[in-house]
Amino acid sequence: MAAKWCWRSIVVLIWWCATTSSTTQAIWLDLPASGTKCVSEDIQNNVVVLADYSLVNGQEDVPVHPGPTISVRVTSPYGNNLHHQENMTHGQFAFTSTESGNYLACFWVDGNHPGGKGLTVSLDWRIGIAAKDWESVAKKEKIEGVEFELRKLEGAVEAIHENLIYLKNKEAEMREVSEKTNGRVAWFSIMSLGVCIGVAVLQVWYLKRFFHKKKLI
Repeated sequence: MAAKWCWRSIVVLIWWCATTSSTTQAIWLDLPASGTKCVSEDIQNNVVVLADYSLVNGQEDVPVHPGPTISVRVTSPYGNNLHHQENMTHGQFAFTSTESGNYLACFWVDGNHPGGKGLTVSLDWRIGIAAKDWESVAKKEKIEGVEFELRKLEGAVEAIHENLIYLKNKEAEMREVSEKTNGRVAWFSIMSLGVCIGVAVLQVWYLKRFFHKKKLI
């Protein structure tokens, strides 16, 4: 009985992780009249990224009619341009990451915007398993129902496993950097202490010599 409950708990946990990792929600960015607003995401290597962006009108998630436009630039962790468009009201960018690190998507208002007011941009950023076109996969492989859901769960589990490995490697890198930093700080502290002791000895020797010359001692 306990084993059955354990397996049920594992299945529920996998299902919850899959649903949370595969669902995405659009975010709104309030762009100033002058200046840039950026969004960053830490992405590992060889991951599919798909994003849709569009201007929204007021408090309603409706694209703005032709008039004000925005520019967008997406860069990799090493500064390579992955997407750059100007005079846009809506658009899409997609790429497969070739570097691990923070990918940056920056938006700003074009100079042709009348009135000098800020704009609102809706950004739907999907990564990894959430960016996969499951409908096309189902049609191509002719799967449906339970088999289709199991295939999605399998993809989600693989994505979670790869993400855990990525986080483990990042933690190992951070630990190595921390250990090196601690070692350098320890050597710096020892050197600083040695310099202080040397300066103190020189001061005592100089004062003793000075007092001997003045016949004070």
